Amino acid sequence: MSAQVATRRLTQADLAKLYAAGEKIVMFTAYDASFARLLDGAGVECLLIGDSLGNVIQGHDTTLPVTVADIAYHTAAVKRGSGRPFIIADMPFGSYQESPEQAFRNAAALMAAGAQMVKLEGGQEMADTVRFLVQRGIPVCGHVGLTPQSVHVLGGYKVQGKGEAAALRLKADAQALQDAGATMIVLEAIPAVLAAEVTAQLAIITIGIGAGKDCSGQVMVVHDAFDIPPGKKAKFVKNFMEGATSLHDAACRAVAAVKSATYPGPEHTYAA
Repeated sequence: MSAQVATRRLTQADLAKLYAAGEKIVMFTAYDASFARLLDGAGVECLLIGDSLGNVIQGHDTTLPVTVADIAYHTAAVKRGSGRPFIIADMPFGSYQESPEQAFRNAAALMAAGAQMVKLEGGQEMADTVRFLVQRGIPVCGHVGLTPQSVHVLGGYKVQGKGEAAALRLKADAQALQDAGATMIVLEAIPAVLAAEVTAQLAIITIGIGAGKDCSGQVMVVHDAFDIPPGKKAKFVKNFMEGATSLHDAACRAVAAVKSATYPGPEHTYAA
């Protein structure tokens, strides 16, 4: 594919059809119109305006300094640059933890900027907030496992869900989010076996990042996948620029690898 594939923007119903058909869903982070257009042209189904922009765009050590205004600005740019992908906006640290009402105000701002869904971190403790948002017309993607906004509580960027007790907690968290109305959930940096079990347990889309190939789809940070800047990356990162002739070629290779379940491979996954 060499041009934007879009005639209309994908909806939750379109993603549900892919999920029901067993087709892997491809999600990339995007922060600007140019990369949004590139990823659209490669056939990516979902673009996530991630709070990872704090790291890769703003140069922070964590995602914590990112604001709602930052996410809204980049969401609008990504929407202008793309025609087909479903757009998901991260809710940054401090924008939803205080109360469901606070979460709704900030989620509404991101929807007004162009998001079709918001993503928030946390498990059972966030179920009431998820339910509050969904009941008021805001689709929600959950996020469990390694939750970067809680990096200081977790003691660093460590694999989560290891051991029976931790695995049971994570399964309960994922179930609580689904029961509250979340229609998608990101599983980050957990053992591949656990991610497969959670995916089998749930009736909603699971998107893995460092969670093995058995999730319903995969999300990649665009700067990691294209080796920008070069250097040491997390275990689950694959450099799709290696052997590629262009950024477009690399993006198409990434889409094909997810669709065929050749990425992530064993070398990109964590053991229980």
